[in-house]
Amino acid sequence: MMVTPGEVTVKANLPILLFLGSLLFFSCTPRTPFYDYSKEPDPRRSEYVIGVSDGIRIDVWNNRELGTQATVRPDGTITMPLVGDLRAVGRTPSQLKDEISQRLSQFIKDESAVVTVAITAVNSYHFTVTGNVERAGVFTSPRFLTVAEALALAGGPNRFATPERTVLVRTDSAGNARKIPINLKDVATGQRLEQNLVLLPGDTIFVP
Repeated sequence: MMVTPGEVTVKANLPILLFLGSLLFFSCTPRTPFYDYSKEPDPRRSEYVIGVSDGIRIDVWNNRELGTQATVRPDGTITMPLVGDLRAVGRTPSQLKDEISQRLSQFIKDESAVVTVAITAVNSYHFTVTGNVERAGVFTSPRFLTVAEALALAGGPNRFATPERTVLVRTDSAGNARKIPINLKDVATGQRLEQNLVLLPGDTIFVP
C-alpha cells in the first residue's frame, strides 16, 4: 500500500497532536487542586480552645464560695474570686485549670481544693462565607462544621458561582493568611473528601 507524503506528515505529528489536544482538554476542565490537606488541623481531635464570649464554669472542691460562672470578655479575660483576672482566650480548659490551681495554692494549702473548668456555652466559633453564594455572611455554630456544612448554611453556591475554584482563607496565630484550594465538585461527588476540611474559628470561605 502506498503512503502519501501527507499521511507520513500526519503520522509523524500524531504524538504532538495528541499532546496538544490533552493540553486543550485540561485547560478547559478544572483540575483537582494540588494541596496537602493532611497538614491542616482537625479541631475535633484536640481539646477545645477558649474564645471570646464563651461561657465558663469554675468549681473548687470544698470551696464553694470560689466557684465562678463567667463569660469571656472581649479582652479575653475572666474574673475569679481571690484569684482576680485570668487570661482565658487561646487556652484550653486544662491549661486554665492548671493556672488557677497554681494561683490558688498561694492562698489555700488544702490539697483537696481540686479545680475543675467546664465550657458551658460555645459562642466564639464563627466563620465567614462570601462570594457567589445565596446568603453570604458571618455564621456561628455550637459545634464544628465542615466546608460543605458551612456552605449549606449559606444556601450553597448561586448560579454565577465557579464552585471548583473555591478558596478557604485561614489565618494562623501570627496573623499570616494562607489560601487553601477547594474543589466543591470533588467534595459533592465524594471523589476527594479530604478537601472537606473542618473549619477553624475565623476561617473564610470564598466562592468565586
